[in-house]
Amino acid sequence: MSTPALNELPKVAVDLKSQLEGFDTNNMKHAVTQEKSVLPTAEDLATEKTQKALIDGVEAFDTSKLKPTETQEKNLLPDKDVVKQEKDHQNLLNGVEHFDKSSMKHAETQEKNPLPDPAAIEQEKGQQKLIAGIENFNPKSLKHTETKEKNPLPTKEAIAQEKGA
Repeated sequence: MSTPALNELPKVAVDLKSQLEGFDTNNMKHAVTQEKSVLPTAEDLATEKTQKALIDGVEAFDTSKLKPTETQEKNLLPDKDVVKQEKDHQNLLNGVEHFDKSSMKHAETQEKNPLPDPAAIEQEKGQQKLIAGIENFNPKSLKHTETKEKNPLPTKEAIAQEKGA
C-alpha cells in the first residue's frame, strides 16, 4: 500500500480544526489508570495441574502391562431347600384360593358386654365421693385451737418402783 495523496485525505471542518489546534490539556480532569489482570490463584493452578497429570497418566498408560483375565458368568440355581419352601408356599396359596366354603359349619356370634354389678358401682361411687371430699376440703371452716404440751413428771413412788424392778 502506498501513502495516500493530500487530495485523497478526508477533509476536516474548519471550526473543528481550529478547536483541535487551540485545545488546552490543562482543562482536563486528572484520572488514575489502573490495570487489572485477573490471574488464577494458587489453588486453581494446583487443581489444574492435578487434572492435567491425571489425564496425561491415563493417555500414557501402557495397556501391554495388563494381564489377560477370563470372566466367568455364574447362574446360581436355587438349592433343594429353597425350591421346597417355594413349593410349600405355592401350595398354601392354592389351598386358600380354592377353599370350599360349603364344608364349613354356620356359627352365631354373640357380643357380650359384661357390666359390673350394682354393688361394685356403689362401692366406686363411695370412693369417688371420698376423693372429691378430700380434694374440695376447705381448711377455713376449721376452728382455731391452741395446743398445750404437758409433760407430767413421775412421782417419787413411781421412781422407786422403777428402780426396784
